[in-house]
Amino acid sequence: MPAAPVRPPSVTDALLVLEGLLLGGGQRTARRNAWTAVLEDRRRARDRHEAEHVLEAVSAGASQAT
Repeated sequence: MPAAPVRPPSVTDALLVLEGLLLGGGQRTARRNAWTAVLEDRRRARDRHEAEHVLEAVSAGASQAT
């Protein structure tokens, strides 16, 4: 029975191994928490931007109606 081919590690796998070697558990957790906060800030900024467009559209529609 031939052995299954071994896939080379991906860049993500290599970075995770390197992260594990260089950073302690607490630092890794802090880094992930910081990244989660960045993603959440981006989501809130996107929501604000969409809300601005909606308010501008409603405002333009109201001013044309008067």
